[in-house]
Amino acid sequence: MPKSTKPLIEKMKIDLPEGKYYYGLGRRKTAVAKVRLYSGKGNVLVNGKDEKDYFGGLGEAVKKISQPLILTGNKTKFDIIAFVSGGGVIAHADAILLGSARALLSYEPELKSTLRKAGFLTRDPRSKERKKPGLKRARKAPQFSKR
Repeated sequence: MPKSTKPLIEKMKIDLPEGKYYYGLGRRKTAVAKVRLYSGKGNVLVNGKDEKDYFGGLGEAVKKISQPLILTGNKTKFDIIAFVSGGGVIAHADAILLGSARALLSYEPELKSTLRKAGFLTRDPRSKERKKPGLKRARKAPQFSKR
């Protein structure tokens, strides 16, 4: 068990299933998701909450999480338990997607070509550009005054 996950589990008072799990780490912008796949019935827990409770009315985010499992036909075979920190809600969903795809790879390496073609194994490299000195944001300059 990674050291940083243990305090999260104790803080959220989550009862984790016993037995073996497959682990995958996913990142998007500043969001980091530690995803575990346990053998189960297809339930999804994000930070101790059900996926629909965690993502609220964002149905697209809920669908996005289990896409790798649906594509490979393992949706009813595994439960997803994810611990996410940093970033926003959509970035959380993208990070969990990458983490669950990587966890599936540790379960069955032959799925690599299928997941790669669907684009689930590619980390999105886009992130916020740094602020430059003399500017208000990364590219926004103060208003120019001719006189």
